[in-house]
Amino acid sequence: MKALNGIALTLVIIGAINWLLIGVFKFNLVDTLFGSLSVLTRIIYIIVGIAGLWSIAFYSKLSD
Repeated sequence: MKALNGIALTLVIIGAINWLLIGVFKFNLVDTLFGSLSVLTRIIYIIVGIAGLWSIAFYSKLSD
């Protein structure tokens, strides 16, 4: 479970960096690397989104 939490956190950070690049430079790293809305790009967005949902569970650990 600890490894899964680490993977999810890493993916959320990667997603956040991509959004930072989009916001500041209008540069989408995922689209650049894998193509604009290709199947692989969509899979990456889905995995990062699932990692974000998984990371909601971290809120329960804030009170520890």
